Order: sequence, then structure tokens, then C-alpha cells
Amino acid sequence: MEGSRFLAALAVSSVLALVFSMASAYDPSPLQDFCVAMNDPKNAVFVNGKFCKNPNLTVADDFSFSGLNIPGNTENRVGSNVTLLNVDRIPGLNTLGISLARLDFAPNGGLNPPHIHPRATEILVVVEGTLYVGFVTSNPNRLITKVLYPGDVFVFPIGLIHFQFNVGKTNAVAFAGLSSQNPGVITIANAVFGSNPSINSDVLVKAFQLDKNVVNYLQKLF
Repeated sequence: MEGSRFLAALAVSSVLALVFSMASAYDPSPLQDFCVAMNDPKNAVFVNGKFCKNPNLTVADDFSFSGLNIPGNTENRVGSNVTLLNVDRIPGLNTLGISLARLDFAPNGGLNPPHIHPRATEILVVVEGTLYVGFVTSNPNRLITKVLYPGDVFVFPIGLIHFQFNVGKTNAVAFAGLSSQNPGVITIANAVFGSNPSINSDVLVKAFQLDKNVVNYLQKLF
């Protein structure tokens, strides 16, 4: 009996250890004040996919960026622009597990298409205009949406498909914080129909229940 209890306790402990290890599977907590990313490996330490500058050589510019007040160019097919400040734009973000983005939307339908961030939760605040935003839960696929106005905030959980759409007649601007120094982005339509090399069209025909000519057209479009 005691042996059974011991094995049960051991099993529970193992499950809990697995759960907690999975729950912490995000950007690792830094073990130093900062690790300014650099491309030159000479006299540097390799951390989180980047080399770290000697802390004694860091300067204020390693932790700053200017120009986020400048609107992004929305004259494109979807009518939006994302200016992402990740570790590639601000080297001092390396190992700190956070990044920032400015989102600009053209009037009457500017769209940040359905996409995911594989490594980050996103929190968005609207500062100008009116945005219809939403995300889709994992199975069952339930759509959660809301119309946002200046000052409104919305959260998109990590790894879930989400979008922002300008339903107003004026430009819209929002800022987003992301819980990774390099959140990544997979735009669904681009990834499915514009991958390189292309996904076999027979796969897409069956997956989306589309005519093959439509699939071929979409693959050429993207």
C-alpha cells in the first residue's frame, strides 16, 4: 500500500514538473542586467542566438530608437504597415523578453491580415481611429472580437490567429507590446499560398475545398 502511494505521488510530481517546465517555455529570464546584441563574435559571449557586447562598452544608443512618431507607409495591397522594434532594431532588448510595434492603417479597410506570433502574447492600445480586432481560439475555433476606439486596449494570446481591421473613415494608429525580444510573425495567407517552395496544390485543394484553378491563382497572387 505504501509503495502504491509512493508511486502515485511520484507520478503526480512528474506531471507537475512537466507542466511547470512547459509553462516557462518562453524567452528565458536573463542572468545579467543586459546583453546588448552584436554581430561581431570577437570578445563576445553567445546568448539567446546573439553575441553580447562587453557591458563596459555599451552606450545609450544600444537601448534606444528614434522615429516611432513617423507614420508607416500604408500604400500597399492590405493598407497597413507594422514598424517592429525587436532585438534587431534595439540591440539592448536581447534576453529581456519584450518588443514594441507601431501599427498604421489606411482609412476604410486598412488590414493587418490574420497572423500569429509563435513566441509572444500581444497587448495592443489604439491611439487613433477605430479598429475591429479579434482572435480565434484553438479547437473549438471560436472567434472573439471587439471594436476598439482611442484609449482601448486588447490582448491577443500567444500563438493564436488574430487580426486588426480599420473600420473607420480616417487613418488608424495603434501600438503593441509583445512578450518576446523576437516574437516572429506568420501571416496565414502568405504562409499557406506563398511559401517557398510552394505547398503541393492538391494539398490546398483538399484542405480548403477549393477548385484547383482557384488555388493556382492564389499561389501566383501571393
